Amino acid sequence: MGSLSTAACPVIVFTICGTALSQPILWRDPGNIAGWDFGGTAGTTVQAPKPPYTFLREDLSGTQPKILVQDAAGATWDVKFGYEVKVESFCWRVVHACGYFVEPSYFVAEGQVVGLQPLRRAGPWVRPDGHFTNGRFQYRDSALKFLERRSWRWDGPPFAGAKELSGLKVLIMLFSNWDNKDGRVGAGGPNTAVFEQDHRQIYAFTDWGSGMGLGGDVPGRESNWRCEDYSRQTPDFVRSVDKGRVVVFGYQGYLERGFDDNIPPAHVAWLMQYLGRITDAQLAAGLKASGATESESACFTRELRRRIEQLRNAR
Repeated sequence: MGSLSTAACPVIVFTICGTALSQPILWRDPGNIAGWDFGGTAGTTVQAPKPPYTFLREDLSGTQPKILVQDAAGATWDVKFGYEVKVESFCWRVVHACGYFVEPSYFVAEGQVVGLQPLRRAGPWVRPDGHFTNGRFQYRDSALKFLERRSWRWDGPPFAGAKELSGLKVLIMLFSNWDNKDGRVGAGGPNTAVFEQDHRQIYAFTDWGSGMGLGGDVPGRESNWRCEDYSRQTPDFVRSVDKGRVVVFGYQGYLERGFDDNIPPAHVAWLMQYLGRITDAQLAAGLKASGATESESACFTRELRRRIEQLRNAR
């Protein structure tokens, strides 16, 4: 499977004025994940980047420094630097194993970019000679087209009220990802997007780099990849189940209205068919492959399991 492959998806096609269109897709069945190596390709066919890395151009989207490079195998990668690198390199593995669409991202501790040009957004991670530390290499699939200005809202069509949308929201909350901006957001841009592949419209959440620390709705108070902060919020992750109808979360993020409300226990139970199959060994392997130390891996694995068990008991 490629980065956002939909081969396992049932696609409903209809026609408008002779043009074949597909039903919007948010989720597909991931299949049996028991043998997936979370420290490697995590069920995809996308191998880790291979040096040398050749500079293509700077990517000025988003808020963190990014460049596009080509590796020795001819694959194109979007390389991000900054505080989101380890979080994003890990979270996609869990999200993919639960059936949602993500672009594979690999953590590279250090390397060199050949032919690096002066960057408008430089930082301590990249030296002028191209040497870098802590890069997130996100695969760019040539068959996948990002549709400009096609963001969508959590509380609107085409998925409002669907169990698949609830499951995606729960994963965002699982990681304490506070940057849950959607189509309502102007400044900074939304993190909901639509891609096209083989005439399929693929809906996705695209920023898994903010989280695994202290979540919140006050800019500047959040943290990333800090397990001591993440563990502080674990006891309040699932607060209660209101009269058996709605799961009450202790989530705080950029957007709250129309996001974490109205998620019924049945939708959480549906997600647990997939999230609940991921083992501690797989979590630990994914964390270590994303740059976690032994102590960070042990801490995050423990806290993720505690949160997953809260979801399992949300009835």
